[in-house]
Amino acid sequence: MANQDELKQQAENIYKAWDKALANNDIESLLELYSDDAIIESPLIPHLLETDSGILRGKSELRLLIEKVAERKPFIRKHYKQNFFTDGKTLIFEYPRQTPDGEQMDFMEVMEIKEGKIQYHRVYWGWRGFQIIKENLYHR
Repeated sequence: MANQDELKQQAENIYKAWDKALANNDIESLLELYSDDAIIESPLIPHLLETDSGILRGKSELRLLIEKVAERKPFIRKHYKQNFFTDGKTLIFEYPRQTPDGEQMDFMEVMEIKEGKIQYHRVYWGWRGFQIIKENLYHR
C-alpha cells in the first residue's frame, strides 16, 4: 500500500497529465486517467450532450463528453490556475474568475483518486462560468 507521500505524488502526476491531455485534446490520454467505472458530474454535461442529467458513468459515457469538449473549446486554452491541493486521495484545483489577463470562466475541479485513477470527478461552476453556459458561449 502506498504511503501518504506516494499518494500525493500520484495525485500531482494525475493533475499534470490531465491538464496536458486536455490542453492537447488527447482524448485517449484523458480516458486513461479514469477508472473504468468513473463518475463525473458537471453542469456542462446537460448543455453539451443535451441531456437532463449532469452525471455520466463509465468511460464510454465520459468519452462522449470529452469529445464534445475537444470540439468546442478554444484552440488556445488560456485557463489560469495557480495551484492544486491534495491529500493523496482527493485532488482539488480552481480556475478563478479574476486572472492577471482579465476574466475567465470560473470553476473548480474535485477529483477523488482510487488506486491511481480518477474514480469520481465533480466540476463546480461559478457565476461567470454559468453565464457562459446559459448564453451558449462555450465554443470556439
